[in-house]
Amino acid sequence: MFSSLDLVFLTNGCMRIYHIGDAMTDEAKVTCFTPAEGRDAGVNIPKWKYDCIRRAILECLDDRESNSMLFKDLNEAVTLRLTSNQLAKLGSVGWHVTTVKLNMEVEGELVRIHGARPQTLRKSV
Repeated sequence: MFSSLDLVFLTNGCMRIYHIGDAMTDEAKVTCFTPAEGRDAGVNIPKWKYDCIRRAILECLDDRESNSMLFKDLNEAVTLRLTSNQLAKLGSVGWHVTTVKLNMEVEGELVRIHGARPQTLRKSV
């Protein structure tokens, strides 16, 4: 399952995998998972992309008095917090925001507010 160049960390009972020295690149990767049942495979994204999106999501929630945010507003709020250089290298902001957000749910950093429609997120307590 892991190669000799994988770093595995447990955070809040969830596994975070960093792939070092990928065959295609030398950049570290983060394996992102989804909370959906039956979807056990993860998707690997560069660690710098994961870190900048995660940081922006947390900043978005910290900037709000309620510490919550509608998921539909998250892409735009994250985009406003990224530099032009990050945006140019990132690719699809929406895809990365969704992927990182789902992984943050798996790791227990974010929770969906039960029963809220449209989907509303907040930081875990």
